[in-house]
Amino acid sequence: MDPRTSAQDVIRCDLCETAVVQMHCDTCLVNLCKACVGEHISTGETKDHKVVKFQERKSTPLYPICKTHNKEECEMFCKQCDIPVCISCVALNRHFGHELSKVLQVLDEKKNKIIEERNESNETIYPTYQDIASDVQNRMSQLKKEHKDLSSAITKHGEDWHREIDKLVQKLKAEVDEMKNTQLQTLQKHLDEINKTMSDIKEEINSVETTTDTNDLSKLFSVTSNVHMYRNLPNKIMPSLPKFIPGKIQGDLEELSKLFGALSSSSLSSDEHGYSMKTTQKSPEAGSSPPVKQLLDEPETVTTIDTGCKNSRNVACLSDEEIWTSGLNSTMILYSINQGDIKSIKTKSKKTPSDIAVTKSGDLVYTDYDDRTVNIVKNEKIEEVTRLQNWKPEGVCSTSSGDLLVIMDSDDDKQTKVVCYSGSIEKQTIQFDNKGRSLYLSSSLYPRYITENRNLDICVSDDRAGAVVVLNQAGKLRFEYTGHIPAAKNEPFSPKGITTDSQCHILTSDNNNDCVHIIDQDGQFLHYIKCGLRYPWGLCTDTNDNLFVAQSVNAQVKRIKYLQ
Repeated sequence: MDPRTSAQDVIRCDLCETAVVQMHCDTCLVNLCKACVGEHISTGETKDHKVVKFQERKSTPLYPICKTHNKEECEMFCKQCDIPVCISCVALNRHFGHELSKVLQVLDEKKNKIIEERNESNETIYPTYQDIASDVQNRMSQLKKEHKDLSSAITKHGEDWHREIDKLVQKLKAEVDEMKNTQLQTLQKHLDEINKTMSDIKEEINSVETTTDTNDLSKLFSVTSNVHMYRNLPNKIMPSLPKFIPGKIQGDLEELSKLFGALSSSSLSSDEHGYSMKTTQKSPEAGSSPPVKQLLDEPETVTTIDTGCKNSRNVACLSDEEIWTSGLNSTMILYSINQGDIKSIKTKSKKTPSDIAVTKSGDLVYTDYDDRTVNIVKNEKIEEVTRLQNWKPEGVCSTSSGDLLVIMDSDDDKQTKVVCYSGSIEKQTIQFDNKGRSLYLSSSLYPRYITENRNLDICVSDDRAGAVVVLNQAGKLRFEYTGHIPAAKNEPFSPKGITTDSQCHILTSDNNNDCVHIIDQDGQFLHYIKCGLRYPWGLCTDTNDNLFVAQSVNAQVKRIKYLQ
C-alpha cells in the first residue's frame, strides 16, 4: 500500500508532497516540511510569511488590511465607526475622540459572542424548533384523525337518514300491499258470487231444456223460471287505486342541507405567544445533577411487605412509605409500610389490571387489557382516559412531562406499538425502526412493561423477544439488552417489570432467574440483585432509590437497598 495514498497516512508537505509536515505558514495556510520552508518564504516577496510549528498553526493573528492604507494591518478597532483601523488612521486623527480598542480584544469579544450564540442555537433554539416541528406534526396527525372522525360522523348521519328513509319506504310499501290485498279480497268475493249465479243460470237452462222435450203436461206446469231475478245484474265494483304523493324537497341543495345538517366554519389562528423557548433543563428532575451513588457489592433487603395482594404483579410508589399493588384479581391496594392497608379500589370492568402507575400529581393510572381502556383514579372515582379500538393496552407509565406512555397489542395479535398520550390526545406513536421493522415482538401471552428514564429514553421490557428495548425521546432505537451471561440460574432471560433510578440505571426483573438486572443508560450490564427473590415481577423505585419488587409467587413486596 502506498503510504501517501493510505487513508490513515500522516499529513504530508503541501510543496514536496513527500516529507512529513513539521511547519505551517499562518499567512498562506500552507503545511510545510523544514526543507521546504525556505522555498516557500522566497515566493511572494510582498507577503510577510508567519511560519510556526505545525502544532501551533493558526496561532498567529491575521490582522485585517486597512481599506485606506492598503499596505497596513489594522491593529485597532473604532467602536463609534464599527471598523478596524490602522496606526496611520489613528495618527492622522481620522478617529479623534472615538473610543479605540485593540482589534484582538474586540475579536475575542466577537468570538465569545459567536460561540455563545452558537451554543444558544445548538442547545436552546434548535431543540425548540425541533419541539415546534414535532408539535406541528402531532397537530397534523391529530387534525387528520379529527377530520377522519368528522367524515365518519357525516357518513353515519347519512346512513341514519338512509335507514329512516328505508323504514318509511317499507312502511308505505306495506300500506300499498295491505290496500291491494283488501281490494283483491273484495273483488274475489264479488267474483265468487257472480260464478255462483252463473252456475245457477246454467243449471236452470239445462233443466228447462229437459222439460221442454217432454209431452208430460204436469211437468211443464211445474217449471218455474228465475229469469226475472237474473235480469237484475250485480253492481259493478270499481276499485280506486291509491296515489303516491311525494313530499316536495323545498328549495335547492342548500335548503336540504339545513334539514340534513351543515358544517360550521373552520379556521386557523396564529398565536405569537403559543411557543416558548426550550430551556436546557430537559425535565424538572434534570434541573440539577443528582449526587453520584455507587452500587453496593451486596444489595440487601430492607423490608419485606406482606400486602395481601395475591400473586403480586404490579407495584407503583405513591411516596417513600406508600405503594400501590395489584395482582391477578380486580383489586388494587394502597399499602402503607407503617400502617398496612389504607384503601383498595376495584377496576371498573371488574377485570384484572394489566399495569398500574402513579402520575406526578399522585393519581393512580391503570390499564385494562380486556376492557381496552386506560383509566385514571381521581378522588377514588375512575375516569376513562381513552378507550381503544382494535388495540389492547398493556404497560403504562407517567412521564416527567405529565404525559402517559402506553404499550399495546393489536386485536389480531400481530402488531405492538407505544403511544404517548397528553390527556386523551395521541401525541406520538412508536412502532417501527428506521427500516420499517417492528420494534417489538407481538404476543398476548407475554406481558410488556414500559418506563421513562431520567434522560428521557423510553424503556420497554419485551418478554417474548427476551430483550429490553430502549429508544430515545424521538422514538429512535438506541439499543437492545438481551441479558447477561452467565445468568443467575442459567435460564433464558425473561424481563418483566422495568424501572429506572436517579443514576439513569435501568432495572428489569428476570422472572426465570429470580433476580433483577441493573444496566446503565447505554445498555451495559452492571450487577444482579438476588436477595432471595422468587419469581420477581413488578418494579418501582422511590425518591431515595430504594427498589420495590413484587413477587408473583406470593403477596410479598420486597424493599431493597442497592445503592450506597
